[in-house]
Amino acid sequence: MKGRNLLMIPGPIEFTPEVMAAMAQPTTSHVAGDFVECFGESLEMMREVFLAPSAQPFILAGSGTLAMDAAVANIVEPGDGVLTVNSGYFSDRMGDIAARYGAEVTNLSGSLGDIPSADEVRKALQDGDYRVVTITHVDTSTGVMADVEAISRVADDAGALVIVDGVCSTAGAECRSEEWGVDIHLTASQKAIGVPPGLALLTVSPEAMEAFRSRKTPVPSYYAGFDKWLPIMEAYEGRGPAYFGTPAVNLVAALNVSLGQILSEGMDARFERHHRLARAFRAGMRALGMDFVPAREDLYAPTLSAVYYPEGIGPDLVPAIAAEGVMTAGGLHPQIKEKYFRVGHMGAVNASDIIATVAAVERALKTKGYEFEPGSGVAAAEELLCR
Repeated sequence: MKGRNLLMIPGPIEFTPEVMAAMAQPTTSHVAGDFVECFGESLEMMREVFLAPSAQPFILAGSGTLAMDAAVANIVEPGDGVLTVNSGYFSDRMGDIAARYGAEVTNLSGSLGDIPSADEVRKALQDGDYRVVTITHVDTSTGVMADVEAISRVADDAGALVIVDGVCSTAGAECRSEEWGVDIHLTASQKAIGVPPGLALLTVSPEAMEAFRSRKTPVPSYYAGFDKWLPIMEAYEGRGPAYFGTPAVNLVAALNVSLGQILSEGMDARFERHHRLARAFRAGMRALGMDFVPAREDLYAPTLSAVYYPEGIGPDLVPAIAAEGVMTAGGLHPQIKEKYFRVGHMGAVNASDIIATVAAVERALKTKGYEFEPGSGVAAAEELLCR
């Protein structure tokens, strides 16, 4: 027995051996020459992975919530109008953060499992005065994927800055930050970026940096302030040491390795791989009679599936799947928490992982007395993968 389950939750995910080897190296000084080179190179690669060649990258020690906090704290001032395009739990969180910093927040929500269209966003922007629009690219609670390109272009037409929460999407779902007009694109290390938890990552457009520099009030967050971190990022990218707070040295080393692996695969190839594996997983679930939280296929994410339990089956399916060797996650959205489970399929995931996961779901369903044709889910996933 290998002693551990296959990790197919929405994050942390499975990491490559090379990334884990980088984590295991002896910790060096954060101002040592080799680390300065590693940090600077990582900042440069971030622009390529985020498809934001003109942006200012930031690597901070913290979670995805810190990245969200930093995005809002640096460009939102008290009284600013913020339109949150809401698709679930983490869209709510973005609105809560903006409100904490004094913004006038409007939640533009669709029905559960859906998201407002670009046309609805356009109308809302015409009806109100908004400085910032926030979009959760893939909401980890629902698996709903936003049309970032369409919504960003509408926001740009209205003169609003765009914050995209890419925690559950970056490096797995296509987001052409600069081309699409995204101003702040944020994520966390432990999902499709492929590094253990602990890094908050952002790319910030020249327009958003100008909004930060022209603030009328000081940035209300000390730790998340760009005024503290920008000189550090500029120094490291210029291959010089600097200090504000100690960076997560081993995590940055692992990030350097992972970003290199992502770019070696190629962004378009990586996006297509994620879509292909996601389609295969969903084919397996459909063959077993299960449906998904997102209301339509165009809302399905390539990085995460939110799957409704079949009739007569409940949350105890998740530990039953774990007993079959695969770790999945229970529901998170408060309205349907007991009705669905979530499977992450991002980063280093491969076809064998998808088949193993579908097979584990089948075996777990069988232990619960659910009636289905054994092997039907695996066959459906395999058929798609073999096309």
